[in-house]
Amino acid sequence: MVNIDFEKIYLNQSKSPGRMRIADSGLGWKASVQSTATPNTNAPFLLPSEELLNSQWSRGSRGYELRVQTKNQGVVILDGFDVEDFTKLKQELQRNFQLTLEHKEHSLRGWNWGKTDLARNELVFQVNNKPNFEIPYAEISNSNLTGKNEVALEFNLDGGHNKAGDEMVEMRFYIPGTVENESEKKKDPVKDENGETVEDTEEQINAATVFYEQLKDKADIGQVAGEAIVSFSDVLFLTPRGRYDIDMYPSSLRLRGKTYDYKIQYKQIERIFSLPKPDDTHHLIILQIDPPLRQGQTRYPFLVLQFAKEEEIELELNVSEQEYNEKYQERLKKSYDAQTHLVMSHCFKGLTERRLIVPGSFQSRFGQPGLSCSLKASEGYLFPLDRCFLFVTKPTVYIPFSEISSITMSRTGAAGVSASRTFDLEISLRGSNQGHTFGSIDREEQQSIENFCLEKGLRVKNEEKLAKAMMAKAINDANADDDDDDADVDMGSAGEDESADDDFNSGSESDVAEEFDSDASASDSDENMSGDDRPPTKKHKATE
Repeated sequence: MVNIDFEKIYLNQSKSPGRMRIADSGLGWKASVQSTATPNTNAPFLLPSEELLNSQWSRGSRGYELRVQTKNQGVVILDGFDVEDFTKLKQELQRNFQLTLEHKEHSLRGWNWGKTDLARNELVFQVNNKPNFEIPYAEISNSNLTGKNEVALEFNLDGGHNKAGDEMVEMRFYIPGTVENESEKKKDPVKDENGETVEDTEEQINAATVFYEQLKDKADIGQVAGEAIVSFSDVLFLTPRGRYDIDMYPSSLRLRGKTYDYKIQYKQIERIFSLPKPDDTHHLIILQIDPPLRQGQTRYPFLVLQFAKEEEIELELNVSEQEYNEKYQERLKKSYDAQTHLVMSHCFKGLTERRLIVPGSFQSRFGQPGLSCSLKASEGYLFPLDRCFLFVTKPTVYIPFSEISSITMSRTGAAGVSASRTFDLEISLRGSNQGHTFGSIDREEQQSIENFCLEKGLRVKNEEKLAKAMMAKAINDANADDDDDDADVDMGSAGEDESADDDFNSGSESDVAEEFDSDASASDSDENMSGDDRPPTKKHKATE
């Protein structure tokens, strides 16, 4: 048999083109250029002939595309054909696999309303009985009812390793109306007291709910092939709020809640924190994930799980002895009987192969690894760890030391009767005017956290100490100025000759004497006698 090759063909919207080959054994594709950045895309792709179901030809993003529906591998999209390749491709598919290449035309009306068709391997949105777009089920990572008549679809993100250009992350369908709930129909007719058949009132449910349930079944959302390795039920999440069942699989985990279900790949988990809550009652496990979880427009880059410290669990891994010895012996235990938070931390660490971050050297005056404080209007706990600060619970803030420019402590002074019992800790970030201010921290913790920051090589500013130092310097400068001026003090007239004061009349001494001396009356009489020799006239008393 002669093999037919097609050059410059892109497989499933890949970045790099490759060569597609049709042989009697099936379809094959291999990248033309070996990529060092994404070595997983260099492996050849093989599709056996027994997997083929049907094929379609239509316009694509790079010319024309071939969509192949398979039995167990979803939809295979090969893009980059020329219009002249249709005849040759149709002949080869018919000759090798007895497949008819169907020509499909997409709707170009531009309408955003139509009908949905949940096909075998993909969701098809049709407008005027023509496909408008298709969404392979393999691309759907999650689906949620975001409203009474609204269903949201979230798509897989691979971080740009295989896809080219921008990626769509979410799509929403508005599905109005109600439909009959067939599952609630009663098989036996209901009769009244007279024996007459009474027509049942058909229960109506939202069409959006029916679409959501059908999509979950088709796309296997909320389910993973195979059985879970370990499961935890009714786990309390502080972020996002609610209780979820956790199923851990070899490469991902599932969160099953009353309203939302999530699938999280282990490669999304960047950091795992295991921290005792300073209330001596609970323990926290925090997962930092990227890309974050989404609930509508809300993103959750951190998942915060809370456990009672005394809660214990006993479980055994759901794997065979051989599989355990081959894959998990170095990472997990075959069975557990310990506190729940310890078991879950060990399972997360073993399956994700990430380092578990635990409290460091810092301890508060109560011997706790965290401090009670507030961030804006939210109360929580600040954990000074070996390489970062972490504030929980809502919002969860992660601040690595490498991004910190300086740390400023304010309102730390203890002087005065009305001095505050708390202080503020302001963290400034490098290359940004933004920062985080943690308030209402107990004043007794100020020295311990200041010493911790200095040990970690962080720049610490204490506003109270700076103010005292500036005040002391100002006082010293003022005293130094006073000492310099003592030698050149202006004494006024005290340092000059009294005779130099022309305004001072020595004759005024008599005036002073007249007022204060006992001889004042005598001096006046002497002056009068010298001016007139006549005796003074006596005043006669008036007679009535």
